[in-house]
Amino acid sequence: MKIPTGRIKELREQSGAGIMECRNALLETEGDMKKAFQILKQRSLLKVEKKRKRSSFQGLIEAYIHPGGRIGAMVEVNCETDFTARTDEFKELAHHLAMQVAAMSPQFISREEAPEGADIEAQVACLLLQPYIKNPDMSIQDIIDETIAKVGENIKIGRFARFALGE
Repeated sequence: MKIPTGRIKELREQSGAGIMECRNALLETEGDMKKAFQILKQRSLLKVEKKRKRSSFQGLIEAYIHPGGRIGAMVEVNCETDFTARTDEFKELAHHLAMQVAAMSPQFISREEAPEGADIEAQVACLLLQPYIKNPDMSIQDIIDETIAKVGENIKIGRFARFALGE
């Protein structure tokens, strides 16, 4: 079966996967875009799980000051290499994470970081579980996983701080 390059390009734009991965997924599904997209999504999740165990000591610190200067946030985002830390995808992720911290005021990075027995609403208090402010259908963990699949390295949030005047 011959797959038109336009369909491969369209799937690549939707999924962020490589050209050959898109082509193979379309061949596997006999040209069905929805099924091919689902296959690529499953494969990227498997790749992300493999990368989670890798150490991440490089990265950057991103600051965000909300217009008006009354609220700000800093976030440390780690990856495996300084090369990845300089990519546009990684910088964009760090910026969005700093905006999320400023907007949603999380207390912990993950549920595991919260003290045992703490009476907290996990989705509000834990950054990774919060709905993403730019797309509430996705969690912060989902956007990090998406970026891991794109850049091919493990990414973790090291720490964060939120500042507000008068608090």
